[in-house]
Amino acid sequence: QVRLVESGGGLVQAGGSLTLSCTASGIIFTIYTMGWYRQAPGKQRELVASVADGGAVNYVDPVEGRFTISRDNAKNTVHLQMNNLKPEDTAVYYCNADIRSLRGTRASYWGQGTQVTVSS
Repeated sequence: QVRLVESGGGLVQAGGSLTLSCTASGIIFTIYTMGWYRQAPGKQRELVASVADGGAVNYVDPVEGRFTISRDNAKNTVHLQMNNLKPEDTAVYYCNADIRSLRGTRASYWGQGTQVTVSS
């Protein structure tokens, strides 16, 4: 089975930095777009950043210029470097990947989430 595992979350002061990592494992043929979503208490889950298999990146406006998404295809890993963190960035961050297995089935997979808390 395909699994996504995130790491790197934690507690940081405003203005600090964190780097999140997500690694996909299992029987995988192709990984297309990989991305990071977040969900704050009382709010809907939103896309933060994504990177396509061809390298194109996309960021939500509030994190543009502060966050950087990157991927290492050899390791089936995506990273999210978060700089100048703000209290409003506090949320559970989820890794997502669009994956085609060796059986030919294409589906979207989610990690278990990692908590990011930014204190004032």
